[in-house]
Amino acid sequence: MRKTSNGMGWLFTSPYILFGIIFFVIPLVWSFFLAFTDWNLISPEFNFVGLDNFIEAITSQSVQSAFVNTYKFLIIYIPIVMALSLTVAMVVNGLPKFKGFFLIGFFLPYLSSGVVTSLIVNGILSYNGPLNTFLREKLSINIDWLGTPIAAVLIVSIMIAWKFAGYYGLILFSGLSGIEKEIYEAAAIDGASMWQTFWKITIPMLYPALYTVLILAIGVSFGIFTEVYQLTGGGPDFATNTWQMEIFTNAFTNLQAGYSSAIALIAAVVTFVSIYIVRKLLELWGRRNGWE
Repeated sequence: MRKTSNGMGWLFTSPYILFGIIFFVIPLVWSFFLAFTDWNLISPEFNFVGLDNFIEAITSQSVQSAFVNTYKFLIIYIPIVMALSLTVAMVVNGLPKFKGFFLIGFFLPYLSSGVVTSLIVNGILSYNGPLNTFLREKLSINIDWLGTPIAAVLIVSIMIAWKFAGYYGLILFSGLSGIEKEIYEAAAIDGASMWQTFWKITIPMLYPALYTVLILAIGVSFGIFTEVYQLTGGGPDFATNTWQMEIFTNAFTNLQAGYSSAIALIAAVVTFVSIYIVRKLLELWGRRNGWE
């Protein structure tokens, strides 16, 4: 029976294993191989170039901009999405009824197409769009939203935060639902203010949910592509250039598959190292608040 049980377990997990091999293991090995070649995505020949692709990537201005911009998006996007998602969770948690209905409403932007959202935002912020037309006619202000580096980064960050706020809010709402009301009642008896209750009880007790949301949000910061591709193309002056944008441009525009694979491997290392550091910092904070 034990052998039969093990066989059934392998049978049920085989689709996932097969999926992982086809769409993760094989592409990873293939990308690692291409990173040491000069393959142009068309030619059947492969010329090994050693570490030339990695050296070129490290010294490239566009790759360096992708490295810096990722942390720029992270610094701007993370506080915005955390504030929005926590607000959503607390507002819904405080409702007397129809909580599920409102959660679904906030979750809908996560299901929306990034391409469609980008096209709508592009139309609103265009020169003849409603926002710029109003600013020019009423306030005599003319702003090139997507042509200004700081504004472009902020707009993309707000778009992504709007998209994920409902999803992260759902996770935080689950965490809030698990906090016993007796804890808040005891704090109220002791004379704790609402602000003290929020920072001393709600935030520490939300550690598992906050941990999950922060790790997911950081992963999103390193994978930004659709919004940048549709709105700015990585500009102006590489201000919104990201790892994914750099990989796409070199692979499918410049036809430098080998060089693009090297950039992808560097991006993977940077992503894993950054998430690892954040994880350790979060775990340290968690242990200080009684979480093991």
